[in-house]
Amino acid sequence: MSSASKSPVPLVILGAGVIGLTIAYIAACDSDVAFDITIVARDMPGDWDSQAWASPFAGASWSPHPLGATDERVRRWEQTTFDRLWEMAPSGLVKIAPSKILGETDAILSTTWWKDLVRDFRLLSESEIPAPCKVGIAFNTVTVNPPEYLSWLRSELESRGVVFRRQYIRSLDEVKPFVGKTGLLVNATSLGSRSLIGVEDTALYPIRGQSIVVENTGLQEFISVRSGGGLSEHVTSITPRPGLTQRNTAFLNGTYQIGNWDTSLDMSVAKGIFDRCSVLAPCLKEEETKILRHNAGLRPDRKGGPRVEVEHISLPLKRSDGLAPYLSENQDEEQQNLTVIHAYGMGAAGYQRSWGVAIEVVSLLKENAAEI
Repeated sequence: MSSASKSPVPLVILGAGVIGLTIAYIAACDSDVAFDITIVARDMPGDWDSQAWASPFAGASWSPHPLGATDERVRRWEQTTFDRLWEMAPSGLVKIAPSKILGETDAILSTTWWKDLVRDFRLLSESEIPAPCKVGIAFNTVTVNPPEYLSWLRSELESRGVVFRRQYIRSLDEVKPFVGKTGLLVNATSLGSRSLIGVEDTALYPIRGQSIVVENTGLQEFISVRSGGGLSEHVTSITPRPGLTQRNTAFLNGTYQIGNWDTSLDMSVAKGIFDRCSVLAPCLKEEETKILRHNAGLRPDRKGGPRVEVEHISLPLKRSDGLAPYLSENQDEEQQNLTVIHAYGMGAAGYQRSWGVAIEVVSLLKENAAEI
């Protein structure tokens, strides 16, 4: 389909986190289909203190997760995203960082499916491994700074005519006026999909993360300590960040508390995070270190893995229990089919899968736009 030969296709994207914004960017840049894009979300880039969404509080680096070892689709998303972010480094939005993953056992060596995905992968020599760790891996990775990166995405989208609408959507019926008769919908509401009427995905669950953002010139290396092949509840990592407006900042992580919905700050946990990270980087104990902020957020994970797929839903919603929300008197009650592409449930890996997921979603959008 040529964008010059077809009318613009209305596209509504629910959610303005890194997944929703990146999907909008790929769609806005597409040369085959002219999408008329509206992003509808309760939380937008700029709402850095709202704990109702995850993207501002992410570590936002590429680091290995076990799912990539068994799911080729996920591995493809991550390779695509890593390569794209690597190419963006000259812009200053992405930092290329020397990296180390350390372990007290050789379990981390059994899950190196990612050795050809990153750059300059190698095993550390014994002299390079601090006690009490026994093994280590070095490589180069990519990191971003969420406030700067999300703000850049929003600016790029607005320059391409994408409309941002602040609205809390409780039910899929509420998007009908936006998509019209011929529009498409992307659902990128992450944990919101658990309570979004018409989706109600109870496979979603939170992973609580508490972290600290600091300023220190000595933190230029990504370091992570793992007790096994995956992530434990008390993870320890240091992620240096790029900085167009504020340089020499780093993200100290943290916690990985599965099923924990608590977004309150626990300063005893913060002290544990700072002390563990200080063992890895003693410069944190120096007077020059500035504590910029404490974070507590919820990573949106999902039993069975991420959901990226097409669903056809009939609106207005019909429920056997009779509990569908009331439609306003002036809302069209004519039944219509809505094509929804779901894109959520990335857990702690939203940033590092974002470009790959977005390309796949836009491919699905184009296939369905051709049928309109």
